[in-house]
Amino acid sequence: MPVITAHTDVVGSLLRPPELLKARDDLVAGKIASAAFKKIEDRAVDAAVKLQEDAGLDVVTDGEMRRLSFQSALTDAVDGFGDVPLEAFLWGDWHSEVLGEMDIARPPELGVTSKLKRRHHLAAEDFTYLRGRTTRIPKITLTSPSLYANLWSKERSGDVYPTLDDFLADVVAIYRDEVAELQRLGATYIQLDAPHYPLLIEPKWRAFYEARGWSVDRWLSHGIELDNAVMAGHDGITFSMHLCRGNQVSRWLVSGGYEPIARQIFQTVNADRLLLEYDDARSGSFEPLREVPENKMVILGLVTTKTPRRETVEDLTGRIKEASRYLPLERLGLSPQCGFATSVIGNAITVDDERTKLTAIARTAQAVWR
Repeated sequence: MPVITAHTDVVGSLLRPPELLKARDDLVAGKIASAAFKKIEDRAVDAAVKLQEDAGLDVVTDGEMRRLSFQSALTDAVDGFGDVPLEAFLWGDWHSEVLGEMDIARPPELGVTSKLKRRHHLAAEDFTYLRGRTTRIPKITLTSPSLYANLWSKERSGDVYPTLDDFLADVVAIYRDEVAELQRLGATYIQLDAPHYPLLIEPKWRAFYEARGWSVDRWLSHGIELDNAVMAGHDGITFSMHLCRGNQVSRWLVSGGYEPIARQIFQTVNADRLLLEYDDARSGSFEPLREVPENKMVILGLVTTKTPRRETVEDLTGRIKEASRYLPLERLGLSPQCGFATSVIGNAITVDDERTKLTAIARTAQAVWR
């Protein structure tokens, strides 16, 4: 079993307050100084921590208040990518019961154009501040290295990184150094976000990723090797991996159960906790949980961050009981299915919705496990 066995969890992001969003725009426009912006950013983190602690969660994050997107920690901290706008993280074939369907958008023509060189640590500031603000388990979120394959192409990047493997090897090296620094600072819980793996469930996305130069099997096998390389040798840190099907502005990317990827990911990735999306029928059944080894926990993402739906303790308890047919209850936990604001735009919900949902998670855990 992992070092951290908490039965409640949170994926990472929370809605950014209007004050922070305005301050970010003002900083870019040169209307406020960095020192003033940091004070506003700190207040947003303080409010995020209080929201999670008041709800009763065992694990808290800083709400990713310091990030443009869950993916932007690397591109913000490392030279070599050039300017990476928010649009670089939003493209795709998105769908939503709330917003309808959106046509597929091409990724912006950008990418790595020089050797990666770290300007500052990705998440050391995030963790140091969070550590001093919470009495719960502070969690830091990073991303699976192969997620950044979209930022490499032979045409734009080939002169500095002849192959995708060359580029991702440097990403892994930066990540390993980051994890070592986080461990030195006292971190005990780190999450890798890997939404690109569930995309391989759908044929269109499999074709897209194969066009990057790797077969689907290699996307899984080598991608997991890179994830394991990031996690290797850090005794005392619990690692989790979050696997969802897309989450931007209450939209999603693919449908389908975990069956096609479950055995390979669940059994070979060296994460201690698997945070899985299970908030609606689009996510499939719990049967793939049979593939989870005895040394891993599964945190069920039963609470949706996409809509204001008010989950009840009774409903959530019933779903957990259903999942326990495939995995013992003590190896299960409960969380939202994804972040509430995968980017600064946020989902179509309110702070009150966040509070109600996180409180439902904590109350359900009290009913089920304590």
